[in-house]
Parts: sequence; C-alpha cells; structure tokens
Amino acid sequence: MSAPAAHVHDRVTRRLHWLNAVLAVVTVLLALCLLGAPRHGEARGWFLTLHGSCGIAILVLTLFWVGWRLRHRSPPLRPTLRRSEALLARATQIAILFLLIAMPVTGYVSLAAAGKPVSLLGVVTLPTLMPESGRLSQAAIALHLLGEFLVYGLVALHVAAALIHGFVRRDGILERMLPKI
Repeated sequence: MSAPAAHVHDRVTRRLHWLNAVLAVVTVLLALCLLGAPRHGEARGWFLTLHGSCGIAILVLTLFWVGWRLRHRSPPLRPTLRRSEALLARATQIAILFLLIAMPVTGYVSLAAAGKPVSLLGVVTLPTLMPESGRLSQAAIALHLLGEFLVYGLVALHVAAALIHGFVRRDGILERMLPKI
C-alpha cells in the first residue's frame, strides 16, 4: 500500500533524513577505524578529524532539520496507528534528534576541554569555547560513549519499526520517508 501524498514528508525533510542517515553510518565506520588505528599514529589523527567533521556536518544538518520541522509540520500519521505506537514513534524521533545534536557537542567538548584542536576536515579550526579541564573532557567522553549506545538502540528500534510497517503491515508508514525515485 502506498502512502497518499498528504501522508508523505516533504522533499527537504526526506533528503535531510537520508543525508543524516548516510553521514551517521560513515561516522560510525570512522569511529571503528579509530579503534583499530595505532594510538599515536597519523592515521588515527585523520580518522578522528574525519569522524569529528562528519559529526559537525550532522550537527549543522540536524539543527537545520529541527528548524525546518518547526516551520513545516509532519504530515498526519496514518489512522491505522494506535495511540501508543504514535507516542513511541514521536518519542523515538525526538530522542534521536536530541542525540544527533548531543553527540557532536560532547565530541567537541571532549577534545576542546582536553586542549586539543577541533577542525573541520583539517582545514578550519573551530574556536575553543571553554577552559582546559581534564574532568570536563572525561565527563564529555563518558556522555559521548553513553550516547553512542543510546543512538544504536534507538536507531535499531526506528529501523525495525519502519521495516515492520513497510513489509509486514504494509500500511504506508515506511513510504512517508522513502526518497521519490
């Protein structure tokens, strides 16, 4: 069952969703490369720079997306959803958006508070907005790691729900966010 046009997200929202999804996958892959790189090697530095640059891109896109969503409301949910499903979907989406903002911020704080430069693709160095503090850096690292696992769980829930709606229920929910081909 395809979703009627009135139930489909606008083109900008769909593009932001999928661009953020691709950037998030790239960011996770770069984090995995970071784990495998020698501790003080040049490759590790590049992986960290690329990982952080993707995080900055996600932050900017997500802030734009939130602004867009405030001005362009979501289409109405399908009447086939129970109230509890609609509430869970909305809570999951809000939590994911929150984490897409919090993760880059905690990543930035962990480096900046440790006195390390934060750059965008190694070209533009971001200003340090806080004093050097080992405790703040460690707290930001802990929050970043916690956020990592929360993102994994919430995205898994989000994807599982989308797939259930698309291939089991076939109720048009998945089609709301699919790119138009």
